[in-house]
Amino acid sequence: MNKPKMASEKGVPSNSRVLMLLGQLEKMDGDVSGKNVDTTRQVTAKILHLIQTQVNLSRQVTEKRSRSVKLQAKHVVGGWMDEDRERRTISAEKSGKEVMSKGSTGMEVILASLKNTQDVQTTLNILCILNELLTVGRGRRIGVFISKGGTGILFQILVSASQEPIMSEDLMVQLHSLLAKVGPNDRKFGVKARLSGALNVTVNLIKQNIRHPKVLLPCLQVLRVYCTNLVNAISLGKIGVVELIFKITAPYSKKNTSLLKVALDALGALLKSKTNSRRATDSGRVPVLLALYQDWHRNDTRHRHVLIRKGLLVCLRNITNIKLGRKAFIEADGMRILYNSSAECLSVRTLDPLVNTSSLIMRKCFPKNRLPLPTIKSVFRFELPLVPATGPVAELYNCPPGGRDIHKFCNKPLTKVDDVVDKSDDNEESDSENDTDNEDAEKDQCTDNEDIETDLNKLHPKTSPGRPFEELKLYEKFYLELSEDFQDFNFEHSKSACTTSSTSSLTQCSGPIIVPTAQASSPKLATVPRSQEDFDPVKEKGALPSPAAPTSAAPHPLDLDNIHVTKDQAKKVEAHIPSPDGKTVVSPLTVPSSRELFLEQDLASLLTCVSLEDRRAMNAGAEGGREVKQEATAAETAAHIQSPLLLGGVATRRAGSGSAWSSDCGSEGAEDEGAVLEVPDTAQLLPLHDPDLYVEMVKGTSSVPEYTEVAYPDYFGHVAPTFKEPLLERVYGVQRSKIFQDIERLIHPNDILDKVVYDLDPPSCPVIEDDGETLKFNSQFESGNLRKAIQVRRHEYDLVLNSDINSNHYHQWFYFEVSNMRVGIPYRFNIINCEKSNSQFNYGMQVMMYSVQEAISGRPCWVRTGTDICYYKNHFARSSIATGGQKGKSYYTMTFSINFSHKEDVCYFAYHYPYTFSTLKMHLSKLEALRTPRTYLRQDVLCKTLGGNSCPLLTITAMPESSSNDHICQFRNRPFIFLSARVHPGETNASWIMKGTLEFLMGTSPLAASLREAYIFKIVPMLNPDGVINGNHRCSLSGEDLNRQWQNPNPELHPTIYHTKSLLQYLAHIQRAPLVFCDYHGHSRKKNVFMYGCSVKETVWQSNISSATSSALQEDFGYRTLPKILSQIAPAFSMGSCSFVVERSKESTARVVVWREVGVQRSYTMESTLCGCDQGKYKGLQISTRELEEMGAQFCVALLRLKRLTGLHNHQHLLDLEGDIMGSQSKVVSSPTTYVMEEEEPAFLEPIDYSAESNDEYAEGDNEQGCDNQETTDDHDPLSDSETSHRD
Repeated sequence: MNKPKMASEKGVPSNSRVLMLLGQLEKMDGDVSGKNVDTTRQVTAKILHLIQTQVNLSRQVTEKRSRSVKLQAKHVVGGWMDEDRERRTISAEKSGKEVMSKGSTGMEVILASLKNTQDVQTTLNILCILNELLTVGRGRRIGVFISKGGTGILFQILVSASQEPIMSEDLMVQLHSLLAKVGPNDRKFGVKARLSGALNVTVNLIKQNIRHPKVLLPCLQVLRVYCTNLVNAISLGKIGVVELIFKITAPYSKKNTSLLKVALDALGALLKSKTNSRRATDSGRVPVLLALYQDWHRNDTRHRHVLIRKGLLVCLRNITNIKLGRKAFIEADGMRILYNSSAECLSVRTLDPLVNTSSLIMRKCFPKNRLPLPTIKSVFRFELPLVPATGPVAELYNCPPGGRDIHKFCNKPLTKVDDVVDKSDDNEESDSENDTDNEDAEKDQCTDNEDIETDLNKLHPKTSPGRPFEELKLYEKFYLELSEDFQDFNFEHSKSACTTSSTSSLTQCSGPIIVPTAQASSPKLATVPRSQEDFDPVKEKGALPSPAAPTSAAPHPLDLDNIHVTKDQAKKVEAHIPSPDGKTVVSPLTVPSSRELFLEQDLASLLTCVSLEDRRAMNAGAEGGREVKQEATAAETAAHIQSPLLLGGVATRRAGSGSAWSSDCGSEGAEDEGAVLEVPDTAQLLPLHDPDLYVEMVKGTSSVPEYTEVAYPDYFGHVAPTFKEPLLERVYGVQRSKIFQDIERLIHPNDILDKVVYDLDPPSCPVIEDDGETLKFNSQFESGNLRKAIQVRRHEYDLVLNSDINSNHYHQWFYFEVSNMRVGIPYRFNIINCEKSNSQFNYGMQVMMYSVQEAISGRPCWVRTGTDICYYKNHFARSSIATGGQKGKSYYTMTFSINFSHKEDVCYFAYHYPYTFSTLKMHLSKLEALRTPRTYLRQDVLCKTLGGNSCPLLTITAMPESSSNDHICQFRNRPFIFLSARVHPGETNASWIMKGTLEFLMGTSPLAASLREAYIFKIVPMLNPDGVINGNHRCSLSGEDLNRQWQNPNPELHPTIYHTKSLLQYLAHIQRAPLVFCDYHGHSRKKNVFMYGCSVKETVWQSNISSATSSALQEDFGYRTLPKILSQIAPAFSMGSCSFVVERSKESTARVVVWREVGVQRSYTMESTLCGCDQGKYKGLQISTRELEEMGAQFCVALLRLKRLTGLHNHQHLLDLEGDIMGSQSKVVSSPTTYVMEEEEPAFLEPIDYSAESNDEYAEGDNEQGCDNQETTDDHDPLSDSETSHRD
């Protein structure tokens, strides 16, 4: 051992004197004679005096520095030190550095002396020295102390001192004070204490000194550290420590508050053990804790003892982690106590820790309820032609005889087991309760990169095609462009579209279609036969519901004599159809005749929904008069009206003089007493939208519920707003206030109406209440999704979404109608059965709303709306049946509030901009009409879906310049680009991007022409028409996620996937694999637009495969080129969010299968946000259809740039260019960290745990991103992107 240098001068610095004294102490270490004991006492006393002086001076200097931190110079007015003071300060700051420095043996000398001395006073001196040394620079110095074995020596001295006949009180206080400092930094502190026997020593001291605060306080501080070890906590509970600490807790008092705070901390740590919590509950301690909290809350009016109140709440929080504790809490009226006390604390911001912890306890103890549904399965059911042998669909398909009803409401239970009330969940043992969510487990899997594919054999394309070419030859008919010779095509004088249109093309239309009155009655409505004149398609397009008197709930018949009709003869007019390049194509259109309808009813009754069928019940009346009557059933009370009339291409409505529209629109009637309301002509803004054509397309759409209505937004169309819609700023406390309002339901149950106002479940089908005050709901139209609406308060409604058909989950997409509202009233809507653990609604996203009044006023657009938006876990639990055997999973609530701007308006709400299958068909038909002679466009029906709908397949390219062999050869040899979208119905943004792509491809701009000349585009614009039509979020009618069926699709259950994959396999067989494959998707958890691709090397980099194997891999970086181009030209695109890693859970997705089996290197999933952007030009804005369509067009431009790169003959030059685009290849190799799995969102401002059941014990294991912690990690918000398994 290197001895410290000695110094005998009196004037040497104090730190040198400390070293000198330590040298003397080391010499005397082995001598325990009486003379040296006195000397050791004196030496240790001198060392203690020097160190205390230095430390005290250092503290004073530090305090003065903090007060003068803004002063930069030493000598200023009011300066704080002189030169001598500064020199002494520097010496003071070095207090202990010589002892604690890395190469010093000072600590070893001190510990050796402490271990060997038998003198109590010397031991006290050394303990005081250590206490002073470890007070400054605590973290590093304590680490040195622990590494030298200091903790074990202290426990050894503690146990030895306890065995003395007379224990030294001062020694025990010093030992426990030092242990309390060291314990939190020693990971093995609890084990060392238990093995050394120190636990019992401390407990005995507490028992002996329960009224002696000087000894009790340090003992409790050490006990608090002991209990962080669960084994220690259980052991201490067995010997009665829980009851012992309850004796220390006392009602409000200004004395010994520090002692009580430490005691409560120790008790809280003990109660983390469920065994101790049960013991405390059995002994009736829950009411005691509540009484203590009430007492301190009532008396601590100046909020000086918030930590004590928080300690009591922590004890309650931990004790309610068990079912027995929650029951005791409820029985002790804990909900009311905490609710009332929290309500009094809301106005004081510094009391937020109390409010947050109280909220957590109340939500945890809130009784778990099942959804107010007879079954969580979809209210609609479709009988499959083939039932899978295993899997969730097979389990759901266990329907009793007679319960299968194709295309109808299922009037019998789908299973013999009730999946809403599952008693097995209630019998769950409290010891086995696990409050963490399955989403956490999924996220852990992703964050640990365990999902990354590590099998190199699976990371390379397959050599065998998989299917014999004889089977794939059937798909040759979809590639007519490869065999077309164009010998019969007149390239010189052709004025019409290309004659190569397939006979299986979708419906084409050159002008508006006159919608005749439906001949067949709705299956849900009874219709009385009428005269033939009533079915005249020219005279009448449909009857409107009878006007209802404001004071009468029953509908009154409509007197046809009061309807003023103006007839116009059909005329030939020139319609100006704008083309994508801004030019106008003149086309002769036939304008149908129309009638003017005048109504004397409210707008709510008039504009509820467009109906496809005439629902008037005609009865023979008196001569010269006819009446229209409606059935007085619950379903009939829903106001369903006919499609608006078309006057010269302008959708119009006629209202009587008493109509509320007159003042708004300023319309005038010709010879009539009524006023005329006209919906503005949006043809110039929406060249691809035609209301009449849309209605005709809906008639050809097959849905499981057999929809007979058209939603107004789909009929009128959507014009992207010109104003910016910024991300909604999160208001502090809004989520907490919503949670407290939910808790009020239990506190004040008499205030809850619990009135069902809309219900699709039999036998209601649906229930629609009309008392003049209640809102009216409807979702029975294409893509609609709302199953049930419950009025819980006067202006608050709980909404329940429908599951995907043949499924019992996937609740996210919603699209419904609301009417009968009042102006100036804040309505609150709660969607209570969301399933994802996080949502962009917590990060600035708003719901979509479409106002019919606004549309009539010339603003037909979806807008972002809603305030007080938040997303949090609620008290509705999913049964183990619904979660595949997992117990305790909760639903989430998405809540928003809104003030309606128009009285008795009709408004629609949606998760995102709706885009129906009928809209797609209409757009394709209009695109066909805009085709130029130089554009090759063919529309084929790829296949029929399970629901009997056609899946369109488009082929777009440029016509050859002539029929010469060279031009035909160039035409046939163009590389293929294969695009698809909307495999997930709820990702409507994918369709809007696809719309932008199609419009650009069919445009007349030079770029569009160049793109068509460069490629042949094969496009499946909607892979899941059935899911879109029926309002599903993720699945098809088979109840399965189609983007997980690409490996082995079933031709009967997954026809669109089966045939799309076959198209790609055919190209691979003929050596014409696409240059690019891209599947358009939407992402609910992230912002911006980004791509997922496939790379062997980047996957290996992220896995545990050896670096030698990784470096040996050779891979072309061309897969990065297209995303990098997009990041340069598309403001919404983010290269930083892209990932090129192949995961095991994605091996059956389109992206991976096309890359692996078809051999397409550039195989992508392009994800677009449902929320907005956090970078680039659109930073801080919510995304709209304008940006989405722009993204689709920019994707085309990127393909054109890609063509210029891939067209280079020098392949190495191409790689160099791609390297330039990416920045440099070395940069990619050095930081291949594009594996995007975490939610990159800022922490919440509110320090509150919004999960209903999480607690300290389980929250520590959560990897989810939370909010800023106020005090500890107890109150964090586990809301993050755990849905990474559903990205593609």
